[in-house]
Amino acid sequence: MQKQEKIINMFNEISSTYDLLNRLLSFGIDKRWRQKACKKCFSLYEPKITKIIDVACGTGDMLYFWDEASKKLNKPVKEYLGVDPSVGMLAVAKEKIKFAKFIEGTATALPAKDNSADFVSISYGIRNVVARQDAWKEFYRVLKPGGLLVVLEFTKPEKENVFGQFTKWYMQKMIPFIGKIISKHSDAYTYLPDSIKAFETTKSLKEEMQSAGFKEEFIKGYSFEISTLFIMRKPKA
Repeated sequence: MQKQEKIINMFNEISSTYDLLNRLLSFGIDKRWRQKACKKCFSLYEPKITKIIDVACGTGDMLYFWDEASKKLNKPVKEYLGVDPSVGMLAVAKEKIKFAKFIEGTATALPAKDNSADFVSISYGIRNVVARQDAWKEFYRVLKPGGLLVVLEFTKPEKENVFGQFTKWYMQKMIPFIGKIISKHSDAYTYLPDSIKAFETTKSLKEEMQSAGFKEEFIKGYSFEISTLFIMRKPKA
């Protein structure tokens, strides 16, 4: 079985406990990271918003925060679309989120027309995309000129620090232990810290997106650089 298929199957198997573990393992702080991302993105975009596509949407968390921010900031959104290759995750999302449309699909073949989305977001999912360069090109394709790509992801620090050492211990020791107890799936929560350890730095991930044609709009690390927000713009023609 190919690596991408293995990752998808893994998420199918942990879908029923995924939300609970996310909240426990992040101490709920991931909700603040998502809220900040949505709020900042809306502040950087003036046109009326017709469509937001959330890629690797999982159980629909990011779509919930997009909708929450839209209402608080009086920035109406006409259409929300969640895309994920895991049918297990989508089943949970459809029960939670009633205002969005969900389609089974991948980051490298989005079910959307060229230049059709105002925002494309992917939160803690780009790390799981094997053909990442193809995904950047696909995000660029579906975004309107001037549209925003919003990426939240765990990135490796450029330099090790004391808090980074604690984070490494927590991810490599505690996350697999807690994840196995609750999900009964030891491989999934061993994969998480391993995938972060093998992933990119903030600088290298930004350069990847720039190579695909995006322009830097806003980049910021949160909670001692554990999580990084990237907002990149597709240039206007």
